[in-house]
Amino acid sequence: MTTIRTGGESLVHGLLSHGIDTIFGLPGVQNDHFYNAVYDAGDRIRAIHTRHEQGAAYMALGYALASGKTGVYVVVPGPGFLNTTAALATAYATNAPVLCLAGQIHSDQIGRGYGMLHEIPDQLTVMRSLTKWARRAESPGELPQLLAAALSEMRSDRPRPVGLEVPLNVLAGKAELNDTPLPLTVRRPTVDADTIGEAARLMGKARNPLIFVGGGAMDAGEEVRALAEALQAPVIASGRGRGILSSRHPFSHTFAAGEPLWEQADLAVAIGTRLTKPLIDWKSPDHLSLIRIEIAPQESSFLAPADVTIAADSKDALRALLPVLARHNRRRPSRTAEMLALHKDLEDLFDSLQPQIDFIRAIREALPDDGIFVDELTQVGYASNIAMPVYHPRTFLTPNYQGTLGWGFPTALGAKVAAPDRSVLSIAGDGGFLYCAMELATAVQQGINTVAVVFNDGAYGNVRRMQKELYAGRTISSDLENPDFVAFVESFGAIGVRVHSADSLRDALTDAFTADRPVVIEIPVGEMPGPWRMMYPNELLVED
Repeated sequence: MTTIRTGGESLVHGLLSHGIDTIFGLPGVQNDHFYNAVYDAGDRIRAIHTRHEQGAAYMALGYALASGKTGVYVVVPGPGFLNTTAALATAYATNAPVLCLAGQIHSDQIGRGYGMLHEIPDQLTVMRSLTKWARRAESPGELPQLLAAALSEMRSDRPRPVGLEVPLNVLAGKAELNDTPLPLTVRRPTVDADTIGEAARLMGKARNPLIFVGGGAMDAGEEVRALAEALQAPVIASGRGRGILSSRHPFSHTFAAGEPLWEQADLAVAIGTRLTKPLIDWKSPDHLSLIRIEIAPQESSFLAPADVTIAADSKDALRALLPVLARHNRRRPSRTAEMLALHKDLEDLFDSLQPQIDFIRAIREALPDDGIFVDELTQVGYASNIAMPVYHPRTFLTPNYQGTLGWGFPTALGAKVAAPDRSVLSIAGDGGFLYCAMELATAVQQGINTVAVVFNDGAYGNVRRMQKELYAGRTISSDLENPDFVAFVESFGAIGVRVHSADSLRDALTDAFTADRPVVIEIPVGEMPGPWRMMYPNELLVED
């Protein structure tokens, strides 16, 4: 059966046929025909409009990271699209399944420099530089195929954002289109049995193996646990890998424990991670062998060649590997007591980082095990990456290497849309929170009841401390003048709370998670000690 549809109607029909029922964005002249079709779709699709395009893109990102489902945002071209690029870059850094639908001027005006509304030179090239795949639609008739191709590429091999640019006349134009949804063609490498055998033999001989997990192992938690227990191997999680193995498991560790274990290891098994930090910041022992389990090994092997590379999805690879390993594995004494002692040593080490650790413990005590925590480039956020217990995958959201200041609050809103029945908490410094604080209006209007904690030190705190320590106190452009945050928050119709200690934060969070409106909790704080020399001796970060 065929139906005559506009390009906008074709896109909406395609999104619905592929199970996408939520979009984030802002309407405007170049995408009005799309939003007209969204209106006609009624309650089959939820359109969440934001106060800024960056908010829409970050919400789509949070939706994708929290759920694993496709996050979609829709914006006008030029400045509208450009306002989303920090979020799009962060989606790329976090391997997030995000679809950018960007409008465009009339097809026959593209590239001519007429100075049309929202025109910029070569928007498609900018989009391609920040995505895995990007195309421009030339006619309404090809939109179903392009949408299916975009979603297929997004999910193939390593997931990453994709973009589709649709000119105004293509959205407005009509075509006779087939009602049958097009199937997606998702590429997944086949597990090679010979490589599995080679890896199993190398693992079986190792006396002191060490496992690293990143975001590519997100859906392989049970398999990672089984491998760790079979090898009696500690599991070091990157920020994106937090929760793949619950922090309650004795073998679950963060990078705070990583370097000493790395120096003692004779085999490293990298599962869904580039292994960037150990290979760049730590000295590789001469006797260390390396096994990579990586769906796109060509993107991760540039730092060091692996002795064995299993080019496959982490879950598929580990399911194939575990029974073969059982035939080659040596008898291993339990390391549980050793790992528990290491946990205790790290807890004692963290105790010296105050007040950050007390705040992290208060948050963890109040946040349910399956609650979603969104970190930020702020002092408590830095410490949370290595000191906060995480019990489930997709519950610790971090911008990965992109380090996107200001991402936390709007990303948390998207996560809450994806998981409305779970508690969602974002943290930020006073500088980072104000990047997207206008989305409080979106949260109130759309009933997105997140909880945000703002640590207010009146500065880009990390920058100011570095200026003091490294540049003889020559502070510049790092002090901030802030509003009364409680009054500011309440002016949007949200709940504003101010507390002054970790204990009072814990109590405030308990109330906030049951509130019927968004809640922002401000904590006035002084200058906090930097965690870098204790936790990452070779690193310096420079944001709030």
